Amino acid sequence: MFPKDVQVFIHICEKLGHPFDLLKDVRRINERQKSVFNGKIDKHLRRVKGKTIGVLGLSFKPNTDDIRNAPSLDIIKSLVRKKAFIKVYDPKAMEKSREVLYNPKAMEKSKKTLKKNITFCKDAYDAAKGSDCLAILTEWNEFKKLDFKRLKRLLRKPIIIDGRNMYDPKLMKKLGFTYEGMGRKVS
Repeated sequence: MFPKDVQVFIHICEKLGHPFDLLKDVRRINERQKSVFNGKIDKHLRRVKGKTIGVLGLSFKPNTDDIRNAPSLDIIKSLVRKKAFIKVYDPKAMEKSREVLYNPKAMEKSKKTLKKNITFCKDAYDAAKGSDCLAILTEWNEFKKLDFKRLKRLLRKPIIIDGRNMYDPKLMKKLGFTYEGMGRKVS
């Protein structure tokens, strides 16, 4: 269930006088997943300060430029707070994301600092180039068709943290990647 849908249902239930605790638990779990995702990045990089993280996917779901309640924005903000450098790419949501992420109020930092720490890239390969790890946050079809040999050459370290479980872990390991999805047993 998408975060904005959960919010709407919680509001409707409360308005009707029927608090729906299960939906509140769903919202809490969704929020916790952002920290879990960033924890996976921390674990593989040991420390994100000064590291470059390529991020693929900014919209809350594929085939849209809608970034309302997109987990990617909170994940990116958290990484920037830890002094990481972020390279982002999304097939449709670049402009809307730029407006939000370069807004000084978005991070309670200056616009200049955000522009220094977040780079908007022309494609997935540009986001991967020179990155210490690649984070997948939206399951665009374009990302399913990536050239992994090329990605491996472009990344400083062949690490992929996949928030959408788009790839087969065994295949990624065979291709020489350190790969971790969400909710899967690490092997």
